[in-house]
Amino acid sequence: MDTKIILAIVIGLLFGFILQKSGAANPQRIINMLRLKDFHLMKVIFLGLGVSSLALFSLMSFDVLEASHLSVKTAYVGVLVGGAVFGLGWAISGYCPGSSVVAIGAGRIDALFFVLGGLLGAFLFTLLYETLKQTILFDKLFGGKATLVDTGVDKFTALIPSLPSIAVAGGIAVLFIIIALILPRGSEA
Repeated sequence: MDTKIILAIVIGLLFGFILQKSGAANPQRIINMLRLKDFHLMKVIFLGLGVSSLALFSLMSFDVLEASHLSVKTAYVGVLVGGAVFGLGWAISGYCPGSSVVAIGAGRIDALFFVLGGLLGAFLFTLLYETLKQTILFDKLFGGKATLVDTGVDKFTALIPSLPSIAVAGGIAVLFIIIALILPRGSEA
């Protein structure tokens, strides 16, 4: 078996384990987070984003990791619309694609219906793609492939080109870590 596939399986299992242990596969915990009743997952998310962003941009600034390895997806109007629909579905169901698969593994039948609904939505999108690509949903935003700061890769438009990436991304990352540290523990509201 290919080493990349084995690595992907190991990382996937580790990610699923962490989702399960952090409570992210429990839809009520997610709904309570979005209702600002339980801050546990919010702390985990902010801390994870902060630490990983700080590590990523630090590695890039010390030339350990080349920015050309990053994959920046094109920003479309449909990404904003899809993000809003995704957020609404997340708030109603308490699941996102990753946590729903973990919840199925934990024996939750409602997560199976969530995944089947997502697959049905993807199938319908595929059927309607030719019609949808003629609409405003596929109009590019910010020149298409845009990043917040200059990553040194010419094919990405920098929205704030004059500031060093480690300063902006590092500042945001530190802010996320601070938010994670000052949020109340558990279900204090």
